[in-house]
Amino acid sequence: MSRLGPVVWLTGLSGAGKTTIADAFEERLTQEGIRAARLDGDDLRNGLNQDLGFTTQDRSENLRRAAHVARLLSRTGDVVICSFISPALEDRRRIREIVGDRYVEVFVSTSLRECERRDPKGLYKRARAGELRNFTGISADYEEPENPELVLDTEALTIEGAVDRLLNYIKSGSR
Repeated sequence: MSRLGPVVWLTGLSGAGKTTIADAFEERLTQEGIRAARLDGDDLRNGLNQDLGFTTQDRSENLRRAAHVARLLSRTGDVVICSFISPALEDRRRIREIVGDRYVEVFVSTSLRECERRDPKGLYKRARAGELRNFTGISADYEEPENPELVLDTEALTIEGAVDRLLNYIKSGSR
């Protein structure tokens, strides 16, 4: 790996498995002796970005800030693992510009039906009941990536299989 660490950006619907994959990937990297840092949408919204809501503008600002933090962390040489829904193509283009050639877009591809079945936080149920506005996949769009570096279909892959694919990609230097 180069001196600058890659920024692995996991994007997909709520419930797709982004955070689960990010946690397992961070653990695997640590076991392999590779330093890693992890940024998660929920974690940043509880701290750095607690002043932001879920309007389109606030979501964009949340992601802009996260991209700058990821860029800074990658300067340490760590693999930076980011798990954010990141629903808009334009926001992901901006993230790629901020991060530069270290950016690795990973689409965690999971059908809306499966995400609703999983619904780990009960958010889809609340969105369907009208309790949550601007909920991605229900009342707000998710624009699938056009050319992600990697696609992880969590309906076909186990978590271990997804982590294996990520690790192989990073180790191969396919950035």
